[in-house]
Amino acid sequence: MTDPREMPSAQRLVDALRQRGDLRDARLQAAFLNIPREAFLPGVPLEQVYSDEAIAIKRDPDGSVISSSSQPSMMALMIEQMRLSPGMNVLEIGAGTGYNAAIMADMLGRRGRVTSIEFDPVIAAQAQDNLQRAAIGETVMVVTGDGAGGFAPRAAYDRIIATAGAWDVPRAWVRQLKPRGLIVVPLWLEGFQYSAALQLQPDGSLYSERNLPCGFVRMRGLASGPQVEMRLASGSMAVFTSGASAIDPTIINMLASDISDGYVGFPISAREWASSAMPFLLLNLGRPFWPGSYYVAEGRQAYGLEGSGFCVISRASACFIPAYGDGQVQVFGAADALLAVQDVLAQWERAGKPTLDRLRIRLTALEGAQAPRPPPYGAVFARSDHHIEFWFA
Repeated sequence: MTDPREMPSAQRLVDALRQRGDLRDARLQAAFLNIPREAFLPGVPLEQVYSDEAIAIKRDPDGSVISSSSQPSMMALMIEQMRLSPGMNVLEIGAGTGYNAAIMADMLGRRGRVTSIEFDPVIAAQAQDNLQRAAIGETVMVVTGDGAGGFAPRAAYDRIIATAGAWDVPRAWVRQLKPRGLIVVPLWLEGFQYSAALQLQPDGSLYSERNLPCGFVRMRGLASGPQVEMRLASGSMAVFTSGASAIDPTIINMLASDISDGYVGFPISAREWASSAMPFLLLNLGRPFWPGSYYVAEGRQAYGLEGSGFCVISRASACFIPAYGDGQVQVFGAADALLAVQDVLAQWERAGKPTLDRLRIRLTALEGAQAPRPPPYGAVFARSDHHIEFWFA
């Protein structure tokens, strides 16, 4: 007979998140215990429901996930970024199953309210059904529409959170935010995403000091941004880079006829790549090189690669760096991409190997403003509505 203490449960999930340091707020811990995740994932085995993993709820015809129930640890970290207080008015972009909205509603209490806007009408209806099943339907409003426009009838908001990867922060969100309000949003940076806690400043800019690595499906609708995904090796490999529209995928296939092993110059652990070296590379690797990320479908190989990692691509050279390769790389074509990586990593060492706790993000309105000068160890990107500065302080 199975020991009841070993059965999947909200308590076991909360205990695991607390032990890892991903769940510190006592009110958030209580919300995870009060709101049954299984009510939002009907038909999913409890073992999966109470695992710390994202669960896909809808895929497009090629199998790519277009909506999911977010990973609980990532939910916890982003909700803690929001610094919620009882009675706040919150807008959520991307309802998904409704679980994230329910957790926030529990923390906000009876005087608070959550409006969750969902692009897909079928998913919106399912989210509303799930909320009613969990007896939370009256405290959360689910709206069908394009999240790029926010939802003006329930503004102004104390907090706005997006649960999809955003290319930029739409100006409508800023207009619907209260003074000193916060927007928590996964922002794209050259094939990766960072959850920024952007606080509205008196001059109208948005600034974030705490930025966490994350991975969400991209927004749909008007704020989806440009194409960032390339499919290679008969679809078994996906590469995410802002250069997706500038690089012909056939170039990669051509370069793959000349593959050699390489080394960045010194061992770098997977943790060091993720928390320091890789984001530094993203900001300091200039054109004609396009940085990004890649993953190979589980159980498959592409050009001898498996799993996931970082990549640098140009029209004559490419370099693929496995996440768990300790500095080993695959070089496609000429060595130019590898040499560029080695050069930036030398800068990274000279800068003292800055980690993500020093990453800063600032957004200033694009209209009528000159682009800010790139700060040291940083870069400026012109997006749809804002100049976005990323830099290491």
